[in-house]
Amino acid sequence: MNFQQTSKSILATVLVLGTVVFVNGCGKSVEVARVDSGKEIALTDKWNDEDSRLVAEEMINDMLSYPWISQFNQRFPGKEPLVTVQRVRNKSHEHIAVDTFVNDIKRAVIRSGKAGFIATLEERQDTRAELADQDMNASADTRMEMGEEDGANFALSGTINSIVDQLDGQRVTYYQVDLKLINLQTAREVWNGSKKIKKFMERKSFSF
Repeated sequence: MNFQQTSKSILATVLVLGTVVFVNGCGKSVEVARVDSGKEIALTDKWNDEDSRLVAEEMINDMLSYPWISQFNQRFPGKEPLVTVQRVRNKSHEHIAVDTFVNDIKRAVIRSGKAGFIATLEERQDTRAELADQDMNASADTRMEMGEEDGANFALSGTINSIVDQLDGQRVTYYQVDLKLINLQTAREVWNGSKKIKKFMERKSFSF
């Protein structure tokens, strides 16, 4: 084998070895395991499912402890107060699944047995479209009548805000959830609640 052929052989070997090292160097081992959905797993300081559940439960417990509900029960004995959600706006620095938070609120209210929920305006519009279709196509003994909806007595709305303070690998994230309940008949604000969460995260360096 002459010098030129030897050089080409060595170069080819180096390229092959380089490719193998590159592939091995970039290869990652991924492990996935199913865990209990009720177990909190916080990988970052971002808003997570446990924050959503705990905030919803604590705020609803506070809301149901205010006088508005006993006053309603005294005025309308045997009648369940009905609540609708107008809007909960995410004004924080990150994406938050507001629908999940609203559903946590609904579950907390319904579980209490002290109040019920009316569908949102969008959901009611879908329901009315279904009733209109039934009116045209369903048999008389199975169709649901339009104009029989329950009206909401109270409207719930609020915001989710956040503040982030960061320096040299350390970060403090502060969340504040504000909710209010309005009597739709009188437009009076009968409850105003606030819940604050503060999270600290430190990025540590590792030496090998």
